[in-house]
Amino acid sequence: MSIRRLVRGTIEWERLEAVFEEMARRYDQSGLRVEFLDADNWLSTPCVVDDQWFVKIVTDQNSLVHAVFTGARNLGAFSSGTEGFFEHFADPMEMCEHELEATRRMREIGLNVPAPVESFEVDGMGVLVMEYLPEFRILDDLTAEEVERFAPDVFAALSVMHDNRLAHGDLRGENVLVQDGEVYFIDATSVREDAIEEARSYDLACALAALEPLIGARTAVAAAAEHYSPDQLLAAREFLDFVNIRPDHDFDAVQVKGEIEKIAA
Repeated sequence: MSIRRLVRGTIEWERLEAVFEEMARRYDQSGLRVEFLDADNWLSTPCVVDDQWFVKIVTDQNSLVHAVFTGARNLGAFSSGTEGFFEHFADPMEMCEHELEATRRMREIGLNVPAPVESFEVDGMGVLVMEYLPEFRILDDLTAEEVERFAPDVFAALSVMHDNRLAHGDLRGENVLVQDGEVYFIDATSVREDAIEEARSYDLACALAALEPLIGARTAVAAAAEHYSPDQLLAAREFLDFVNIRPDHDFDAVQVKGEIEKIAA
């Protein structure tokens, strides 16, 4: 069993059956076909239902893990010279409701996201239902040439989000999808609305961290500079060391800092 699966926990089959019985009732289906996903996800049990819905099942253990992650991220934010801006959720249902609302808000401002459907509670677990994108590829699975082509689109969408006082909070290659030539965002987390400037800088640092291993620092920073000012890039630079200690990012922070400084000079 992987560490991720151990930390995420295993849901008893009877509780899973209750979730899908409730889904069948809600969507007037006599039965459902469920495929569980071995996704890089610590905070839910993800699955695809009838090739139509993407479903996350969130337990109390997932909520506890989220609290631990949130505390660690806020400590990292302190190390970058700013007050922590990540928010924890009170329970599994609140986690689902936040992601549903964040996805709705991003969709309202014109960003590509899976269509939000609903969230509901079963046996103390939160259940989030979204549109399933059947033919997507994550950013990390694209060729270098494809990533270079889509990099400006990633920063363009991110800047629209930031201009509307939204932040993603957990931007990684796994959370950027490409389908039918369009960039989609998934898995937004929660940040304090009064800390949007810091969260924007952190998002930008995370995007650069995700792209640098795929296309190099110069190309990644140049793509970011099409949509962000030198001052905004310099603010993101302050978060690069924090992002670099995260286990889900592995990039050359020195090279990225150097390219930012060249643009700002």
